[in-house]
Amino acid sequence: LIAGALAFARTPNAAERHMAQAAQPQPGAKPAAKSYVETRIKSLHDQLKITAAEEPKWNAVADAMRDNAQAVGTLVSARAKKEKGMSAVDNLKSYEAIAQAHLDGIQKLLPAFEALYADMPAAQKKIADTVFNRRPQRPAHAPPKKAG
Repeated sequence: LIAGALAFARTPNAAERHMAQAAQPQPGAKPAAKSYVETRIKSLHDQLKITAAEEPKWNAVADAMRDNAQAVGTLVSARAKKEKGMSAVDNLKSYEAIAQAHLDGIQKLLPAFEALYADMPAAQKKIADTVFNRRPQRPAHAPPKKAG
């Protein structure tokens, strides 16, 4: 359990740094994470083939995604500013707060998406199932070196 927790106590990845930038508005510039979440919302909208009749329910889904990105981005930004001086305990607490924000975001997203999904025709539900069942491809870990 501790080893698993320590594996997550790490430097923010590129997506988290992207989200952290959204939490820091820059004069005259569109924040990167806001752009990222808006791109993701548009991509899902297109992939799911959201109809005009579904727009009100889709807007609730999109708003939940935006709120989640903002909440997580704020925490990731705060973590990035303090991480060099953090103790191991502070590091784990910071990661806990980020993970909790993710969970809170999913708990807000789920009812909005359930309402949208419930009204989708079967063919569109199948598309949604395929889109949400995709797993990001991650590089395989190198096999352990053999002793001797």
